[in-house]
Amino acid sequence: MGIRPIDIAKKLGITTSALKHYEKWGIVPPAERAPNGYRVYTEEHAAYFECIRAMFPGFGVDVTKKVMVKLQEREVDEALWIVSEVQARLQQDKILAERTIRILDTEQLDIVVDARGRKKELTIGDVAAETGVPTSAIRHWEKEGILNLPRDQDNGYRKFDDAQIRQIMIIRILRSANYPLEVIKDVLQELEHHHVHNARRVLKDTLVYLNYRNHNQMRGVHYLYQLCRVLKLV
Repeated sequence: MGIRPIDIAKKLGITTSALKHYEKWGIVPPAERAPNGYRVYTEEHAAYFECIRAMFPGFGVDVTKKVMVKLQEREVDEALWIVSEVQARLQQDKILAERTIRILDTEQLDIVVDARGRKKELTIGDVAAETGVPTSAIRHWEKEGILNLPRDQDNGYRKFDDAQIRQIMIIRILRSANYPLEVIKDVLQELEHHHVHNARRVLKDTLVYLNYRNHNQMRGVHYLYQLCRVLKLV
């Protein structure tokens, strides 16, 4: 016996229209129709819908869509690696957030020095490797006016010191927590005025948010595994 859309919708706390949208998006298998034209869902459909709703908070709509499509194509390994990549990025965000907080606590940053003990001039590529932020993002933030990077008068290259690297790390962390640009600018301005306490508080709030996302991701992975079992993929 099939499952009525209304029963699944009530269980998940959503509308039947949302179920139809997911079907139109192609992230659940098409449903058969009863003689009266209504959709008839199966236990497999119910597992898809439960997994989708469980994955949205931790992984977002785009990632969830990709994973659901891979499962319908029976490409379970590809689906699981997509999820693992997102989890790995979240862990890197947490590591960077904790490191940035430590830097704010000590107001020190380990900068590479040359053989004479002088600070080595870092290129944008060096900074990208140090912070894990792509060079394209650094250039974009400069263009948006979030970053104010001085230039070498002789060659026109960007110049990076402790302050700039700190700013880039903070921007990445706050962007990962979906802070608007206005808030990020305020935090950086406070740092310029040596108001480290407020910046540290915002970053600690970000850690709370990252923990929250981690919890949601774990819940999403649980439902993903349950769906794979229903589909007999594991």
